[in-house]
Amino acid sequence: MKPLAIFGGTFDPVHLGHLSVAWEASELLDAEVRLMPAGVPPHRVPPLASAPQRVAILRAALQGQSRLTMDTRELARGGPSYTIDTLIELRAEQGERPLVLLIGADAFAGLPSWHRWRELFDVAHIGVLSRPGVDSALPAELLAKVSDRRVDDKVALRGVPAGKVIELAVTPLEISATRIRELLAAGRDPRYLLPSGLFDDTELLAPYRR
Repeated sequence: MKPLAIFGGTFDPVHLGHLSVAWEASELLDAEVRLMPAGVPPHRVPPLASAPQRVAILRAALQGQSRLTMDTRELARGGPSYTIDTLIELRAEQGERPLVLLIGADAFAGLPSWHRWRELFDVAHIGVLSRPGVDSALPAELLAKVSDRRVDDKVALRGVPAGKVIELAVTPLEISATRIRELLAAGRDPRYLLPSGLFDDTELLAPYRR
C-alpha cells in the first residue's frame, strides 16, 4: 500500500525550499505527500498571515501537479497544533496504511521536546529529511528510542503501518520564510524564492507587504 506522508509547517509563506524537499520525499518514498499548515504552532510565534490567507497561498503554489496535496485539518481543529493529535486522527481514517511523518534533521534531534513524542512511533513512521553527508547529534533518550527502528529501504515501511525511522537525503535549498517576509515588507520581489504562481494574484502576498 502506498504510504501517506505528512509534511507540516506554518508555511508563512510556503516557498520553494518547502516544496522541493516535499517533492523529493514523495519520490524517494513513492508516497502521497500532504502539506499540512499548522493552526497554532506550540513552539513558535503565530504566523503573520491568517489561516485563510496561508491556505490560498498554498493552494496557488500546488497548482499544476498532483504529487503534493494540502490537508487543512489542523486549521479547522483549532487550538495548539500537536502532531500526535493529527497522526492519531489520520490513523483512525487510514486504517493500516503506512503513515510517514516528514521532519527535518534538526527538528528530529529536538523530538524529545515535542508533546507526547514517544507516542509518535505508535502511529507513524518518521522520515528524517537530511542533508547528504551531514549528521545531527541526537540526545541519548532519542537514540535509545530509535536505535532498533532505523531502516534504509522504503520497502520496509510498507510492511507495517508505523514505528520505523528512515533517513531521506534531500537537496537543501537555503531559503528562509523570515527573509522572504523581510523582502516583501521592504517592497522587494523574491520571485525566485517563491513558486511563480504566487505572483499571478497580487492579493496572495499582500499580508507580507507594508
